[in-house]
Amino acid sequence: MVTAEPPRVAYHTTVHEMPTDERPRERLERYGASTLQTAELLAIILRVGTAKENVIELSSRLLRQYGGLGGLLAVDFAELCNVHGLGAAKTAQLKAALELGRRVSVLPPEARPQISRPDDIARLVLGEMGYLAQEQLRVLCLDTKNYVVHQQIVYQGTVNSSVVRIAEVFKPAITRTCPAIVVVHNHPSGDPTPSTEDIRTTDQLRKAGELLDIELLDHVIVGHTRYISLKEKGLGF
Repeated sequence: MVTAEPPRVAYHTTVHEMPTDERPRERLERYGASTLQTAELLAIILRVGTAKENVIELSSRLLRQYGGLGGLLAVDFAELCNVHGLGAAKTAQLKAALELGRRVSVLPPEARPQISRPDDIARLVLGEMGYLAQEQLRVLCLDTKNYVVHQQIVYQGTVNSSVVRIAEVFKPAITRTCPAIVVVHNHPSGDPTPSTEDIRTTDQLRKAGELLDIELLDHVIVGHTRYISLKEKGLGF
């Protein structure tokens, strides 16, 4: 007589068992929130999954089930509470985060950061970028009145003219039909003095912007507590 084997339980890797540089929270800390996928951002909010799926898998299931963030925002609280893996506490966290995002999206332009001088750029990024261990290049996309409508990390690591691709830098502005951008990158040494490569990269970006009809408003380099505006110094402009 052959005895049937009990069904095998599928094993799911938990987030804590993932390599450190693949975990959502650690990646957010190192590279910024804009580099994470939507499911990973939800995973940070929900924190833990279930016995059958890790929190990233749970987040992906919710997005599929409700057709993305809009569906999760619209669904009734009680219905969401009954979804396996959630409950009242997680649903409250999720609903609160989604509502905050909705309120930010409807802010009038004047409530968003406006760039009128290099100081405005420094105030926006210096606290976050001043002590990064690696070089990082960000693009700030501006509307016709120089309000910041989007901020995106484009490069992490070495930032120079041989690595930076013009198309990648301007892509966020092209996608959002923004007429101007500001480029910001940091020097991990703490000294924001522009290098020859920094000036060359700025010149290339400025010329490309003229062809694309997207103005490079400035290129700012930040150190630990200081910054330098290449536009202000006339370097690459």
